Amino acid sequence: MATQYSSDQAAPRRYNDQREKLTEYFDSTARKAWIDLTSDAKVSGIRATVRAGRDAMREQLLGWLPEDLRRNNLLDAGCGTGSLSVEAARRGAVVTAIDVAQGLVDIARERAPSFLGHGRIDWRTGDMLDPALGTFDHVVAMDSLIHYTLPDMVWALAALTQRCTGSIVFTFAPYTPLLGAMNNVGKFFPRSDRSPAIVPIAEDALRAELAGFDGWEVRRSGRISSGFYKSHGMELVKR
Repeated sequence: MATQYSSDQAAPRRYNDQREKLTEYFDSTARKAWIDLTSDAKVSGIRATVRAGRDAMREQLLGWLPEDLRRNNLLDAGCGTGSLSVEAARRGAVVTAIDVAQGLVDIARERAPSFLGHGRIDWRTGDMLDPALGTFDHVVAMDSLIHYTLPDMVWALAALTQRCTGSIVFTFAPYTPLLGAMNNVGKFFPRSDRSPAIVPIAEDALRAELAGFDGWEVRRSGRISSGFYKSHGMELVKR
C-alpha cells in the first residue's frame, strides 16, 4: 500500500531536514561545480560522465512528454540551471521552474533565451511541493528526489499527484548491490566531487508503492548509465 497523502498533511520532518541540507549544499559548496557541469566548461572525466548521463536522461524524460506542449502548464520540480525548462518552453509549455537553490535559479534565469516562442518560464526559488504553485498538466522531477528515502520519495510523489492532471516523469537512483555498497561507504564520487547522499531505491519496492496510487499507473521506464551517473526514469500517468 502506498504512502497516503492529503493536501493538509504536513511534510515529514525527514523531508524538510533533507531539503534544508540540499539548499545549503547547492547554494554554497556545489554552486560553481553545478554551473560548470551544466555548461560547456571543461570538467573532470568523472563529471563528464555525469554531464553525458544527465543530458541523456533529460532527453528521455522530454521524450515522454507531448511534442506539442502549447496550452500546457508544466512544473519543473528541481529545475537547477534550467535546461529542461527551456526545452519544454520551446515546445510551447508555460513552465513553473522551481529549485531550492537561489544561486542555480539565478543562473537559469540568466541563461534562458529571451525568446521562447509560444512558451514562457516563471523562475522561482522554494519547495517544489508548495501547493501555492497551483495545478499542472505535467510534472518533471529530474534527479530532484534522488536524495530522499523510499517513504519520503513516495510521499513527495503522492503530493505531486494532488496537483497534476496528466503525467509525472521523475528519476530515482536504482539500487544494485554495487551502488548500495558505494552508498554505504560514501564513495559515489571522490571527496571533492561528493554531493549529499544519493539514496539507492529498489525498483520493485518503488513499483509496489506506486501501485497503491489510486487513479495512476506506471507506464514507461528507462535507465541511463554513464560512468558515475546511474539514474532510472519513470513515468506516472493519470488513468
